[in-house]
Amino acid sequence: MQFVFDGHNDVLLRLWTHEQDGGDPVAEFANGTDLGHIDAPRAKAGGLAGGLCAIYVPSGDLVFADPDKNGHYVTPLAAPLEPLPSLRIATEMAAIALRLDKAGAWRLCRTLKDIRQAMADGVFAAVMHMEGCEAIGPDLAALEVFYAAGLRSLGPVWSRHNIFGHGVPFAFPMSPDTAPGLTDAGFALVRECNRLGILIDLAHITEKGFWDIAKTTDQPLVASHSNVHELTPVARNLTDKQLDAIRETRGLIGVNYATAMLRSDGRSDGDTPLSDMVRHIDYLVERVGIDCVALGSDFDGATIPDEIGDAAGNQKLIAALQRAGYGAGDLEKLARGNWLRILASAWGEEDA
Repeated sequence: MQFVFDGHNDVLLRLWTHEQDGGDPVAEFANGTDLGHIDAPRAKAGGLAGGLCAIYVPSGDLVFADPDKNGHYVTPLAAPLEPLPSLRIATEMAAIALRLDKAGAWRLCRTLKDIRQAMADGVFAAVMHMEGCEAIGPDLAALEVFYAAGLRSLGPVWSRHNIFGHGVPFAFPMSPDTAPGLTDAGFALVRECNRLGILIDLAHITEKGFWDIAKTTDQPLVASHSNVHELTPVARNLTDKQLDAIRETRGLIGVNYATAMLRSDGRSDGDTPLSDMVRHIDYLVERVGIDCVALGSDFDGATIPDEIGDAAGNQKLIAALQRAGYGAGDLEKLARGNWLRILASAWGEEDA
C-alpha cells in the first residue's frame, strides 16, 4: 500500500453541515459513516494518511448550469459573501478541527514533524486549510488568530470574488483568464502569508491572479486541486503556460479527482474511467516532472469516479498508475513525498 497525503478535501464542510442538523462531527469522523467520502475508518482502509482539510464557507446561491446541446455550460459566479457570517462559519469549522484533534480522531498538524509523527502513529494527519478568505478582513487580524489555531495553508479565493481577488467560474470550455487578479488587499495577504509561513494555493483564482501571486510570493507555486486545461478546458484547470511557471519554481499541482475536470467533455459523471486520471497525471509528469505532481482529491467536494468511490478506494488509483508504468519511487512522490516537500518549503522547514 502507498500511503497518500492528499492536497485537498472538504470533510470539514460535510461535518459542519451535519452538525447544523444535530449531528456529532467527532463521532461521524472517528467511527465512520456511509455519508460523503472521508472518515477515519475509510481513510485507513484506503491508505489515506492525511491531507489539507479545507475551511470553506458555502455559497447558498450557487446553482450549477446544465450543459447545452454541445455540452457547454457556464455557471454564474456565486455572489460575494458577507464577512461576519463568514467569520462565524469559518470559526465553527476550525472548532470542529480542534475538537477532532482533542478527541484523537485525527492529529491537527502544524509542522512537517507533526505530519510524519501522525503518519507513523497511524493517525490521520490533518492540515488546516482555508478555501476562500471571506472570513479574514483587510486588516488581516483574523489571519493571525487562525494561524494560532493551526491554519497553515490558504487559497485567497474560491470561485467567487472577495476583497482579496477574483475567482474563476465553473464553465466549459473556458479560459481561466476570466476577470482581474489580486486587489491591493490580496497583495498584502500574500506578503503576510510569506511572513507567517502559510502555503498559498492557486486553485480557483483567475489567470491574472495566478500571475499576480507568482510575482509577489517567495514560495513555490502550488495549485492544490487542479488539472490540465489542454486536456479538459474547464476554467478551473491550468494552461501550459501556468504549468511551466509551476515547474520553474519547483512547485506542485495536486490532481483533482473531480470528473468534470478530468473528462474531455467536461461532464460531472461518476462513470469516468481511471484512465482519464492517468491521462492527466501522464501529461503533468511529462510537462513539469515527477517532482511537481501530487494528488488533490477534492473528496467531499466533488463528483469523483465511481471506481474510487470514497477514501477507501484510493489505492485503486495507485494500482492504475502502477499498471501505467510508475515505479515505487515515483509512486511515493506522487502519493505523499511531493506534498511533504512543498509544505516544508512553504513553512520554512527542512524536508528530511
